[in-house]
Amino acid sequence: MESMEEQPKLQRKLKGRQMGMIAIGGTIGTGLFIGSGSTLADAGPAGALIAFAAMGSMVFFVCTSLGEMSTFIPTSDPFNHFAARFLDPALGFAFGWNYWYSWMLTVGSELVACGIIVQYWLPNLSGAIWSVISLLVMFAFNAVSVRGYGEAEFWMAALKVAAVLVFVVVGILTVTGATGGEFIGGKNWHVDGAPFKDHIVGILKACIVAAFSMQGTEIVGITVGECANPRREVPRVIRSVFWRILFFYIASILIIGLVIPNSNPNLVSASGAGDVAISPFTLVFKAAGADWAAHVMNAVVLVTVLSAGNSGLYACTRVLWVLANEGKAPR
Repeated sequence: MESMEEQPKLQRKLKGRQMGMIAIGGTIGTGLFIGSGSTLADAGPAGALIAFAAMGSMVFFVCTSLGEMSTFIPTSDPFNHFAARFLDPALGFAFGWNYWYSWMLTVGSELVACGIIVQYWLPNLSGAIWSVISLLVMFAFNAVSVRGYGEAEFWMAALKVAAVLVFVVVGILTVTGATGGEFIGGKNWHVDGAPFKDHIVGILKACIVAAFSMQGTEIVGITVGECANPRREVPRVIRSVFWRILFFYIASILIIGLVIPNSNPNLVSASGAGDVAISPFTLVFKAAGADWAAHVMNAVVLVTVLSAGNSGLYACTRVLWVLANEGKAPR
């Protein structure tokens, strides 16, 4: 068996600004932009807030624990490594392969979603063409170097963050009537089925979507193995998780619950990447008088899907590399 010194090592070229933006906006995806409306329909505005707060708390504690351990022992596959080191090698083996498999499936689903999204503008062209193009783009980002992945994620995450910031501001203006419409205030919290709908059952149903919306937060733990200075950058990045959950998720759900009544049928209809025209984000922009919102949100969702696929491809390669180095996968 080769010693650890003789084994190949990853290059630590991820910069602090890249890790910071990946942590802040890297996990904002279709779950928030499109699927979040179903939580309002299932649980009502207050129930949706509770569901996102509960899942956000769980994600926060997982990330802080992962950040603490990754700072002490930087590795590119913390799930496999920590489980094998502190619990049992067999458990680490299972964790590593299951994590790789879950991201592999995610990459495939994101490629299909890319084809569906582009067909919103070009319905006469096969979605398979755009799926292949998207795969080539993702491969190019990852094949160049870890800097290519980091830089691509930095700018894509920045776009998602900007979209949520604009959404929150427009939402506040819409609620107060500053966009020219009527003053909404909290009246949608008093319609039939609000503020809680189906009580605990509705909240539990909303928790499923909330958990999906926050999927991928742990990707920061994988980037630790290629961070230029993990002992300095990881604690700083992990501390931003709380504020990201509070602003991007909780604030977005609050705005959606204030602007859109939970009885709106479009909240139930919007569930996949092809439903961007009736996503809760689009509905809020339209309530503010922005009829072009569907096209802008479609572009944002396309970038979101590319970002998720890019991160998935990155995670797959790093986890498989570590498994092979440890003799748990073919070399």
